[in-house]
Amino acid sequence: MAPVRDHNTLSNYDAWRTKHTTANLKIDFAEKCLRGSVILELESQTDKASKEIILDSSHVNVSSVKLNSTPTSKWEVKERTQYYGSPVHVVVPEGAAKGETVKLEIELATTDKCTALQWLTPSQTSNKKAPFMFSQCQAIHARSLFPCQDTPDVKSTYDFNITSPYVVVASGVPVPGEPEEKEGGEKLYKFQQKVPIPSYLFALSSGDIVTAPIGKRSVVATGPNELKASQWEFQDDMDKFLEAAEKIVFPYKWGEYNVLVLPPSFPYGGMENPIFTFATPTIVSGDRQNVDVIAHELSHSWSGNLVTSCSWEHFWLNEGWTMYLERRIIAAIHGSNAHFDFSAIRGWTALEEAIAEHGKDHEFTKLCINHKGIDPDDAFSTVPYEKGFHFVYSLDRLVGRENFDKFIPYYFNKWAGKSLDSFEFRDTFLEFFSAPEYASLKDKISSIDWEGRFYSTGLPPKPEFDTSLADVCYELAEKWKSKDYSPSASDISSWIGNQVLVFLNAVQDFDEPLTVEQSQSLGKTYGLLDSKNVELKSAYYLIAMRAKDSSAYPGVADLLGQVGRMKFVRPLYRNLNKVDHDLAVKTFEKYRDFYHPICRQMAEKDLGLAGSSKSP
Repeated sequence: MAPVRDHNTLSNYDAWRTKHTTANLKIDFAEKCLRGSVILELESQTDKASKEIILDSSHVNVSSVKLNSTPTSKWEVKERTQYYGSPVHVVVPEGAAKGETVKLEIELATTDKCTALQWLTPSQTSNKKAPFMFSQCQAIHARSLFPCQDTPDVKSTYDFNITSPYVVVASGVPVPGEPEEKEGGEKLYKFQQKVPIPSYLFALSSGDIVTAPIGKRSVVATGPNELKASQWEFQDDMDKFLEAAEKIVFPYKWGEYNVLVLPPSFPYGGMENPIFTFATPTIVSGDRQNVDVIAHELSHSWSGNLVTSCSWEHFWLNEGWTMYLERRIIAAIHGSNAHFDFSAIRGWTALEEAIAEHGKDHEFTKLCINHKGIDPDDAFSTVPYEKGFHFVYSLDRLVGRENFDKFIPYYFNKWAGKSLDSFEFRDTFLEFFSAPEYASLKDKISSIDWEGRFYSTGLPPKPEFDTSLADVCYELAEKWKSKDYSPSASDISSWIGNQVLVFLNAVQDFDEPLTVEQSQSLGKTYGLLDSKNVELKSAYYLIAMRAKDSSAYPGVADLLGQVGRMKFVRPLYRNLNKVDHDLAVKTFEKYRDFYHPICRQMAEKDLGLAGSSKSP
């Protein structure tokens, strides 16, 4: 019997493991809930007969349970435990020998306390015609959808049978054929996920959704108003990303790779749900400068989705590897390792900021964090992404790129469809490099301080970077410190979007802000005022507001009515509030219903309006 490795689940997955899940659910937009049943096929893991199944649940209404198709009354929802919810205990009177499978069918409905679902009103979508729903189950929110073994250490195949009045997408491949017509104008949408996935990758979305091809194996799904722009944004690069990733690891295992561009009020960046990456609409920038985000989510198809950390304590195995693969893809697409280093430089800055915010000796700055008794969301930060990347990258440099490239497919093949911890990763690395052909690396490999890497707080050793792509950004910023600098569009004409962003961030940090004239010249000369790239436009507006360039304030207000991602909304409101409080409040009141409830509440706090909203 395998030891329980995940402290953030109450399920007894050492005794039972879910092998297949069937979700028969109806999306009820009127009541803002999912209702129906889930069928869990669980395999006994013990030599002795297992006579109880314990599942995770959180604020789920369970109405009945069937055991092997027979109704049973021998089940109970236990008292709630902080962070981890209310476990469901089901008695299996006869037990089951090791290897035997039992089937649980659970009738349920989600509640208004469900933390995995977000419901958007028609006013929060671009064409204002239909409501919209999407799920977000990472880290431990799947248990608020239905009772399950909510741990990344358990993987299950899935059947999705989802009824809705609107189009549905899910983290499975659509079953061929038209959706089945149901009563009341609803349709039954079916999907299958034949690659075992952990519970946090269960995903659903429904609304006014249309699709268009963006590659040989890919479509983009989004609202009708966004379809043409979204298709243009991705269609040149999607196949290139897939081909680059497959050369680094091995062929894509999931059949389709699609992107769901969520409504503009979506407050987050993105989520790597299999088959359908859920993405922020701000990556559709009209210049293809933010599509590298897709390289990250695509990389998760190998790292995280196919090979998964067994618990949130080892989350770096998902994200550190994904950052590494993303940067390898970017370098391959651009044909230069300088792009790998440029992305890593930006990541190092983000890591420095995250560790400074936590404090260099904080538990949450370790690669392997002790999650016992905590909510995994509380420990979430840039650290597992960038500190994890630097550990993977250090191994690359230690053994040499040619040797490391042979290890990559070995690792992902060995653990495909499985979950592992940091020590199993260590053992896999040592196993591979113990082969005779790597004897010359023996001393280097024996020098790796695995315990130190896993458990040291603060920053890891900083490598030498190729700074050529970053240096030119800082050099241009230095020129802008001179009040008589005369800019030209050619200053940045050969740059990628992230170089412009690094330059703008440097100008934001000037001890002395630009003058109004400089600010206006910056926006006009470099085309920032007319840019559809929200990353660049919002960065420019922060400079303009610091310069007290009032001509830019209406543009800030307009942008705040078009974008709901908190990364942009909160800084823009905070800065607009400093220079024109009345306009900031007026803008917020105008677009209050456009924002996601979480974003709305955060903006209210930023504007000193907390408590003024009647919305939840």
